[in-house]
Amino acid sequence: MGQRKRLAADKRKQERKSICIAHLRNHPSSPRKMRLVVDLVRGMNVLKALSVLKFTNKAAAKPVYKLVLSAIANWNVKFPDLDVEESEVFIQTIMVGPGSSLKRIRPAPQGRAHRIRKRSNHVTLILDAKNKEIVVASVPEISTPTVEI
Repeated sequence: MGQRKRLAADKRKQERKSICIAHLRNHPSSPRKMRLVVDLVRGMNVLKALSVLKFTNKAAAKPVYKLVLSAIANWNVKFPDLDVEESEVFIQTIMVGPGSSLKRIRPAPQGRAHRIRKRSNHVTLILDAKNKEIVVASVPEISTPTVEI
């Protein structure tokens, strides 16, 4: 690997050290219904997002609530000495993508058949902190061994 690519890769690794990711895979609801709930909390503070999701009257709110809790737990594992409130953790990115679809057939009149698609979705959530100084100070620096030939 060349020097330029190595520096770019190290920069990407350093940027990923200050964020935290959580995934929800193959949830059996349509992505369209899940996006309605996800759009409510995009860009919000984590604690405010939890309270919004708790009182949202949609079926998709419960798995998103659990996903946010999982992301907070991942944050606490990655940064054990940082407080979520103090570092002002917010939902930087939350995306809903289609998962696999189960295809079924339903009988229709006059000997025909209609296709039923039971959809699923994947949700990806990325947490970041508004107080970057606190987080960057707690992240150890990457040391790459230099080999001279």
